[in-house]
Amino acid sequence: MGKDLKGLEEALGYHFKRQELLKEALTHRSWGYPDFERLEFLGDSVLELCISHLLFEILPTYKEGELSKIRASLVRGERLAEIAKSLSLGDYLLLGKGEEQTGGRQKASILASAFEALVGAVYLDGGFERALEVVRKCFSPYLEEVKGNWRDIDFKTQLQEGVQARFKDLPQYVLLSQSGPEHEKTFEVAVMVKGQVWGKGRGKSKKEAEQRAAEEALKRLYGL
Repeated sequence: MGKDLKGLEEALGYHFKRQELLKEALTHRSWGYPDFERLEFLGDSVLELCISHLLFEILPTYKEGELSKIRASLVRGERLAEIAKSLSLGDYLLLGKGEEQTGGRQKASILASAFEALVGAVYLDGGFERALEVVRKCFSPYLEEVKGNWRDIDFKTQLQEGVQARFKDLPQYVLLSQSGPEHEKTFEVAVMVKGQVWGKGRGKSKKEAEQRAAEEALKRLYGL
C-alpha cells in the first residue's frame, strides 16, 4: 500500500471510524484473507440502490425502463474502473507479488471490484446515507451528463455501449428487405448480437430502421 489512507478518505469525502473495514476493502485475494470479495458482494447491491435513489431523485419524469437502462450504463465495470482511477484507488491496494508484477494496480476488473468493496465498507461503517453521499460525489459528473443528455443519445449508441460492456463485442446490423417505390421505400433491418437476432425494425430509411431495431434489442439487453 503505497500511500497514506487519509488521501483516499479525502478523495471519498468520508473518514472511516473502523479503519479495518477500509483496509479489508483494499485487500486483493492475492495478498491474503480477509480480502475484499465479501465487501464487493455487499457493495454491488448498495451501489445499485444508491444509483437508483439518485436517478429517482434527479429524473422525476423518466419511466422505469429508461431508469433501468441509465442505471445499467452507470454501474458497468468500465465506468467503475474510471471512477476508481480518478480516486487513485490502485495506489492504495494490497496486492500479492504476482498480481503486482502483472500490473494489477491498473487492471479495470480489480479496480471496479475494489470500488464496489469500498462502497460496501462505507455502508457498514457509516450507514446508507453516508454511502449515498460518497456515491453522489463519485458519480457527480456522470449524473450531470445523464440528467442533461440521456434522451438525446440515440438507441444505437446506447446499445453499442451496453453490448460492449456486457459482451466485449459490437452489434451488427443486417438489411433484411426493402420494398415500395423509390420515393417511398420501407426498410427492414435486424440487429445481431453474438450471431443472434436481438431486434428488428422498420423505417423509411435504413437509419430509422436501425434505430427501431436497436430500441427493441435494448429491451432484451436490460430484461425489459
